[in-house]
Amino acid sequence: MPLDRRLSVAPMMDWTDRFDRYFLRLITRRTVLYTEMITTGALLMGDAQRHLHFDAAEHPVACQLGGSEPDQLARAAVLVEQAGYDEVNLNVGCPSDRVQNGRFGACLMADPSLVRDCITAMRDAVDIPVTVKSRIGIDGRESYDDLARFVACVAESGCDTFIVHARIAILAGLSPKENREIPPLKYDFVHRLKRDFPDLSISINGGIQSLEEAEAHLPDLDGVMIGRAAYQDPYCLAEADRVIFGDTDWVPPSRHDVMRAMLPYIEEQRRQGTALHHITRHVLGLFNGLPGARRWRRYLSENAYGGAAGPEVVEQAMALVPEDAAAQSA
Repeated sequence: MPLDRRLSVAPMMDWTDRFDRYFLRLITRRTVLYTEMITTGALLMGDAQRHLHFDAAEHPVACQLGGSEPDQLARAAVLVEQAGYDEVNLNVGCPSDRVQNGRFGACLMADPSLVRDCITAMRDAVDIPVTVKSRIGIDGRESYDDLARFVACVAESGCDTFIVHARIAILAGLSPKENREIPPLKYDFVHRLKRDFPDLSISINGGIQSLEEAEAHLPDLDGVMIGRAAYQDPYCLAEADRVIFGDTDWVPPSRHDVMRAMLPYIEEQRRQGTALHHITRHVLGLFNGLPGARRWRRYLSENAYGGAAGPEVVEQAMALVPEDAAAQSA
């Protein structure tokens, strides 16, 4: 059954780890979740099990790979499929120096034939969908025609799904953070891409802050990917199943209910040796905008460290946020 990509949460380094994805899945059942980018080297020469482990509750979940060698990407994609992921995605959009030095990420947009060969090798190796996440361009390849040529070439591999961050990536002179904010968004490039390639699945990413903004894109595109907004204000996804996916019977859990559902998971992770703060750092934004939100963040930030910290710390932090206020905003 093909993935319903009408809404997804972007792969974000240091953010969308397995603890964050489990938490988000308690808020939305249908939104596709992505791993952080995992390099082929980390899988082929490191601890693949550690990098790829996830909870079955996270489905639908996709794994994003970083690399530029077709054979290595194919072998890594096999590991991703064996681990049980629903999709494997190739990163052709990250602009960081570390990624450029490894000759992958956004710099691959300068070599569409190599990306085509990488995707061909991956598709030949696995049965799960193989997709591409790119920018609309890079330094010196900034026109719509450059983007269209890139997509047309990569599509020769048989890849039919492109997730496009609607900013160019400036590979020289801007930090990754600046690359998410300074280059202007050009949503029209992505919408035009869908018109010119109607048989491809085209999703848009970049600067989208709410479900209402996502809805505005969906009449003309196949999907919307939300990034930082879904991390900083995770409860913005609470109505996604109903609003985006049409689940009219969906009743989102309250914020307190989300955290109550997290407690058994936290207890199990603590038994396995996971430090509490590795989990709670992802939930700090859950009560944003509500009375007690600052107390919630401060209590967790000050008390989730230390070997003895466990679910009781979360329960104590929850008590600092009036439940009625949370329910009224649900």
